[in-house]
Amino acid sequence: MHSTAIKPGSDPARVIPVLLEKHGPRLRALALRLCGNAADADDMVQSVFLQAFRKWYLFRGDADPGTWLYAIAARSCRDRARRKGGVNRSVPAISQLMPWSETTVMEIAATPDDQQNLAERNEAIASVQRAIVRLPEHLRLPLVLKDVLEMSIDDVAEALGLVGNTVKTRLHRARLALRKIMTSKAAHVPAALPIYEKQVCFDLLKAKMEAMDRGGSAAGFRVPQAEFCARCRAVFRELDVVQDACSELGKGELPESLRAAIRRAIEADSIGTPPARRAATRRPRARR
Repeated sequence: MHSTAIKPGSDPARVIPVLLEKHGPRLRALALRLCGNAADADDMVQSVFLQAFRKWYLFRGDADPGTWLYAIAARSCRDRARRKGGVNRSVPAISQLMPWSETTVMEIAATPDDQQNLAERNEAIASVQRAIVRLPEHLRLPLVLKDVLEMSIDDVAEALGLVGNTVKTRLHRARLALRKIMTSKAAHVPAALPIYEKQVCFDLLKAKMEAMDRGGSAAGFRVPQAEFCARCRAVFRELDVVQDACSELGKGELPESLRAAIRRAIEADSIGTPPARRAATRRPRARR
């Protein structure tokens, strides 16, 4: 994703329009999932690109320019939430989100893929997508960056200023929370009895989550399917539906009206920028 044509010290008036075309659609997809409505999302996207233009001199080239933009967006989201005094949403502890005590599974997860009811699956996906905006911010941001925008764990950690293991912990909790919400609204069938000790099922679930962290679902899961019990297979299919729901949200578009508004804002800011600051934006500062 790193572009050799975009280098530290480049003229921001040339660089930012390139980043707008490359990352604008996905950044708007991110904003829609973080803000919950199109008007606030468009304001956020415009603000991010304007900040990127004004602060381009701070870009060192250590990270991908897209990751740098998403970090600005994450900070913008946190600042916006603080200003609005958003509702303090909570999510049960991860131990309460585990499937061990559940006696049912989703009907579509217990059925072979070629027999799934498409309408029920689409409704399950829709319920996940609606639930994302209700997650608390510290879970929503890693989930959107990783599972919606499909960034790597390392890039998410860099964008949010966290260590990788913290990102993984929050990501796993967010996925399990979305699965819980999704399954609570779906048609159920009795769950098969587990055939392994709980620790074995826990290890399989951990392996499943790690496969999802690498960007894969069933295809990226190294454990042979035959070694799963029917209950684990159903739970993993439920998690695949959650991941599919997130992935579909990453297909963003940048409306032409928003693209034009961002270009006008950058042009106006460029005209009003004092010569000294224009010079600063065109050369990176020396490392200290």
